[in-house]
Amino acid sequence: MKKNYLVLFLIIGLFSSNNIKSQTVYKDVAPIFYSRCTPCHHENQHGPPMMTYSETVANSALMLSDLQTGHMPPWPPDTLYTRFNHEHIISTTEKNAIINWLNQGALPGDTTLAPAPPTYPQYQLNGTPDLILKTGTFTSNAAANDAYDCFSIPTNLTQNRILRAFEIVPGNAPIVHHVVIDVDTLGTGTSDLSGTCYNNSGSFTLGFYVPGSAPTVYPGQAPLKAGVVIKAGSNFRLQIHYPRGTAGQIDSTQIRLYFYPIGTTGVRPIYTTVPLQNWTMNIAANTTATYTANYVLPATVSLFGTGPHSHKVCTAIKEFAFLGTDTIPLIRINKWDFNWQGFYSYPKMLKIPSGYKILTSHFFDNTVNNLNNPFSPPQNITAGTSTTNEMLFDGVQYLIYQPGDDTINVASLLNNDPLLTVGVNELPLTEVQSYIYPNPANDLLNIYISKKSDYTISIYNITGQLIYKTLTTDDFTTIDTKNISEGLYIIQITDSKSNEKITKKIVLSH
Repeated sequence: MKKNYLVLFLIIGLFSSNNIKSQTVYKDVAPIFYSRCTPCHHENQHGPPMMTYSETVANSALMLSDLQTGHMPPWPPDTLYTRFNHEHIISTTEKNAIINWLNQGALPGDTTLAPAPPTYPQYQLNGTPDLILKTGTFTSNAAANDAYDCFSIPTNLTQNRILRAFEIVPGNAPIVHHVVIDVDTLGTGTSDLSGTCYNNSGSFTLGFYVPGSAPTVYPGQAPLKAGVVIKAGSNFRLQIHYPRGTAGQIDSTQIRLYFYPIGTTGVRPIYTTVPLQNWTMNIAANTTATYTANYVLPATVSLFGTGPHSHKVCTAIKEFAFLGTDTIPLIRINKWDFNWQGFYSYPKMLKIPSGYKILTSHFFDNTVNNLNNPFSPPQNITAGTSTTNEMLFDGVQYLIYQPGDDTINVASLLNNDPLLTVGVNELPLTEVQSYIYPNPANDLLNIYISKKSDYTISIYNITGQLIYKTLTTDDFTTIDTKNISEGLYIIQITDSKSNEKITKKIVLSH
């Protein structure tokens, strides 16, 4: 009988041990929230903050649904079709780790063991801007309906300048849903603060802001110096979307502009145009429809980025360039969402030869199945500038092609740009944010480092024997540790540029 009890206790102990070993607590997933969620979900941003355990767990029910449906993180472009800079995506491993944590009850564990949350500066770009344009103090007029207000702000430029970078900084981020930035080169536009400013009256659209957006920076060092010419006397026009229910709240949004020094040579102009438009759309109630637009390139170009645009009846967009059977993918959005539009730049510019045709195809669902439909029951929808109309209005940014353009690593230039690093490159490696998790690790070990660089990741056993080594240029790396025996190890991360090192202990427990 005693033997049976002993066996029973051993079995119970074994199951309990395995349960404890596989149990996920907050410290295991906190680094994922820090790297993938908090850029939007922090204090004074649009989304509810998720900087601490209590703030994060308060959103657990919605979080589970958003992760399973792909609603969060919000990144509309299909990464299987084309890749872009500054992607707001989450890996399958990271997603499963959070879902596992949520399904186990979102356990806190010892929250003091979680790494310190990141800090977010007011301004993302380094240095002093050459020009700051402000909307002035404005009281939101979005009561029962969303408001779209347009602020026309003179630059007072007396000569043409080449724009190197810009960032939008909301004065009251939680109520600024998005901003469309146009440049009125004639300088004749006026503000429309009626709340119903829907039309695009700028000479060209420069870009968009949505919560969590990275600043727009054009490469400014060899092998590519590029920028957008802003003509003397231009106005900047900011169309700001304030969500309904925010009436009475105060905002003062600004755009911070960085120009190349006057007289800088060798800067290649980036051209912004909207060649893909369709104003003949007529989408009957309770029907679906596809409308297209195309443009034949008169010269060979290096495509820097693209910005498709539609309203709320649109549900999918696809752009590509082609000649005969040769096709160049540009962007595909399988679930278009008016609330998360943007302008997207490529890690490497795409060479589109002269004579190729750029084609865009927008799919519209004007039925009750479209939960974003502005009308219930559905009504006939025609082309127009109101959000209750529809638009097919796709812009592109490009340079005139030069040999070798399509081999330039734009992503690397931007990642190491002194304007974008917000002082990180001046910090010792040991002072930047680095997360190695989970620890103890089972079969996968995740590493996140906020400083952009080239790294060697080495794992040593406690006798100093090298067990694993890899090179990476990514800020996020996952290591498969299934074939490494359980035990205590030393992980060393070496910055190949500065030779600085991070050294930490890790435990592997399969």
